[in-house]
Amino acid sequence: MTETPEQRSETGKPMVRATPRDVLHIRLASFVVFIALALGVLAFVAGATIVAVALGVVAVIAIVDMVLAIRRQRRLGGGAQSMT
Repeated sequence: MTETPEQRSETGKPMVRATPRDVLHIRLASFVVFIALALGVLAFVAGATIVAVALGVVAVIAIVDMVLAIRRQRRLGGGAQSMT
């Protein structure tokens, strides 16, 4: 797999706003948050509070993962001017 010179800076950093890893973290974590909250509410209504709390913890972990991925994207920047 070859890369063109526009895809990496002189220092070797990718010259894109988002890496595929960050995009994957954000998308998967958003699905995990949605499913965990939906099942957590159902578990709470059904009286399974331990399951609801566990799903709430899973949702919080997924939110933290999304926040970290977004921070990595912002720190990476975009374009040639951000790499100098």
